[in-house]
Amino acid sequence: MFEHELEGIYCAEHEIRDALENLESQVEHEDIEEAFRDHHEETQGHIDRLEEVIDRLSEPAEEEECEAIQGIITEQEHFAEEDPDQAVLDAFNLPAAQKVEHYEIAAYGSLAMLADRLRMDEAGDIFHENLEEEEATLEKLKDLAANFGYRQIAPD
Repeated sequence: MFEHELEGIYCAEHEIRDALENLESQVEHEDIEEAFRDHHEETQGHIDRLEEVIDRLSEPAEEEECEAIQGIITEQEHFAEEDPDQAVLDAFNLPAAQKVEHYEIAAYGSLAMLADRLRMDEAGDIFHENLEEEEATLEKLKDLAANFGYRQIAPD
């Protein structure tokens, strides 16, 4: 189970990193673009840390498609293809990014618990660090959504 979860988040982080590059170029609002750029850099850091864990395992992780993340990415791509107003697209991208964060939080929470149970202290520390960063990113995205998101498309 541990290896399966590790492979899942490792693949997901690669897909997220690539999708964030696309999102950075799609958004117009400077604060949202900055949040996606920061998340892109953070995601690369998560990949690097995950590779530290993978390097310690006897069997290398196999890269496969993460269907859950692919579903969120596909949903966002389909919406963008509808060519909505830029403010609407920016507002749509915020909850899409929040969905990704919820997935990552669940994955790292599970991996941290498993690592703790398996007495894999160094791996557990890495998962806890990634988890804390994901939780902070989610809060940042929530704040952006509250201060920008829907106000642009549905003013008071």
